[in-house]
Amino acid sequence: MLIGRILQRHRQVALATAIGVLYVLEELFESDVARHRPAAVATACGFAAAFALARRAPLVPVLAAGAVVVLDNTLVRHVAEAGAFFLGIVLTLYLAGRHARGLVLVACGLVILAAIPVAAIEPGESAGFADFAFFTMFFGGPFVIGRVIRARREREVELVDHATALELTQEERARAAVVEERTRIARELHDVVSHALSVMILQARGGRRLLNDDPEETRGALDVIEHAGEQALGEMRRLLGLLRADDEQLALAPQPSLTRIDELAARMTATGLPVEVTVEGTPIELPRGVDVSAYRIIQEALTNALKHAGNARARVVVRYASDALELEVVDDGAGDGNGGGSGHGLAGIRERIGIYGGELESGGRPEGGYTLRARLPLSR
Repeated sequence: MLIGRILQRHRQVALATAIGVLYVLEELFESDVARHRPAAVATACGFAAAFALARRAPLVPVLAAGAVVVLDNTLVRHVAEAGAFFLGIVLTLYLAGRHARGLVLVACGLVILAAIPVAAIEPGESAGFADFAFFTMFFGGPFVIGRVIRARREREVELVDHATALELTQEERARAAVVEERTRIARELHDVVSHALSVMILQARGGRRLLNDDPEETRGALDVIEHAGEQALGEMRRLLGLLRADDEQLALAPQPSLTRIDELAARMTATGLPVEVTVEGTPIELPRGVDVSAYRIIQEALTNALKHAGNARARVVVRYASDALELEVVDDGAGDGNGGGSGHGLAGIRERIGIYGGELESGGRPEGGYTLRARLPLSR
């Protein structure tokens, strides 16, 4: 209990320490930095110290990350290729988007823009479209997600303050219901953006590695990136359009639904995670909230499998029971479903299920892979 409170209070320092230790260990045993190992270790320690300030002074770690990229291209080669640095820079950019404001926010954005060509153009090598596309998504994606989540949190605080400060009339209650619905749409927008960016970053990373050795595979990865971007752009336009629409338009607009689960499976299969969908029982018309939540739960589970399971296959079972909707997502990959990422995926699933008083069961399989089971009660 005491340790938990200490970690909660000093979680940024604890995270910076963990990243620093991993970064230093990688530089101590990395053969590519043998000629300048002391400088590499010092760089790792400096970046970790700067990362500890990510919440209070978000510009400091952004500048430190940019400095590491510059050092990698000039004096301390390969220092920016450590896995701990990749994790640290993604978290740094996310926290900059989440906490920066005013001139600091503008400065962070300018540093990120300047870092893209520096990272894409390596000394002695030609840079192509794939290099710029990769680093634009790698640097810009976490920053944009941070801004979206910040806007969502601020809007939720406004709603709470508004509800507690005013004694709402009937008309005001109706307006508050519309605001609440549009806040839900903003949550859907966050899910769309995080899912699409996960797919695009993974494919861009793979395509970059194969750029010189296998142009056909690279072209396929870029096709997937383009398709995922088009899908995300269409969803974002639809959702942003709903935010401007009147009540009648909101009622008529299409929503994510289990009736579109085959489209989701096809997109994930094209991305590199073969997905098989099975429907058990007699499909019924579901309440809108349950229908949307079920779709998003499956989408998040498949996105986690794509990121953590490696070379794997997935199976989705949608089961219509007499009193509940049961969902099961199983993969046979090497991941345990808990690695990497920010940890918001499973928490978001748990939050969606908790709204309807449902149950969640997840964990590794003895034979390998990961299973997620969700049960959403259906009121009769």
